[in-house]
Amino acid sequence: MVQVNEEVCDRKKALVSQGDRIALKIPAAIPYELKAEHIPLDILYEDDQLLIINKPAGMVVHPAPGHSTGTLVHALLGHCGDQLTGVGGVQRPGIVHRLDKNTTGAIVVAKTETALHHLQKQIQAKTARREYLGLVHGAPKTAQGSVDQPIGRHPKHRKKMAIIPVDQGGRTAITHWKTVERFGNYTLMHFQLETGRTHQIRVHSAYLNLPIVGDAAYGSVRSLGVKLPGQALHAFRLTIEHPITGDVVSAEAPLPAVWAKLLTQAKSRQQ
Repeated sequence: MVQVNEEVCDRKKALVSQGDRIALKIPAAIPYELKAEHIPLDILYEDDQLLIINKPAGMVVHPAPGHSTGTLVHALLGHCGDQLTGVGGVQRPGIVHRLDKNTTGAIVVAKTETALHHLQKQIQAKTARREYLGLVHGAPKTAQGSVDQPIGRHPKHRKKMAIIPVDQGGRTAITHWKTVERFGNYTLMHFQLETGRTHQIRVHSAYLNLPIVGDAAYGSVRSLGVKLPGQALHAFRLTIEHPITGDVVSAEAPLPAVWAKLLTQAKSRQQ
């Protein structure tokens, strides 16, 4: 698909010179053909407008390269049927916000176009309350605090995010945190998002030199001897305003079973 001076360029590090002619052929995008999949869902709340799900580790929210099946969207189509048709677009029907593949916990999905727009506005206006629990390696010097550091795509590792100045493409990112329990050199922390950037809590935790346990991408390969499916980060509570009734809807997602073993190990390290 790449030619230099009418010859196929088959080397990644081929050098080009002034006057070279480079031709690119971009293949046509292959549209996803989303098919319903009957994947069990842990539903925390549901009515005719929305549902809140306790997402497991390992589940990608919507189809993307390398994840064309088995996503939350496929499971939602299996659960909701034709009700999601046209809600928010073809590829991400009903999706209001995301959770990373290996972050567990509460995520809200819209079942109608009205609910989708209302819930998205709550996320943008910061009136939706998204609370997380994370086990970090390290001990914060204070009981609580906030991180206000812009986040953007890592300049060298395209699958990672980093602290990037706004004038270089970073976007405002604010995370509030407080300690829940200390275990020597490990700490259970409560996080609340004011913004929702990709990998926000993970990047801000690493910025504090308190990386999330099990998060190899941002500096903590420690797992306390417990086999973790990913980083020890869990969206434990989601509070929103119902898009039709205006009532407060709050759902709590129980901690994954592996967390009991993880916290036991953390406590034993303290003794």
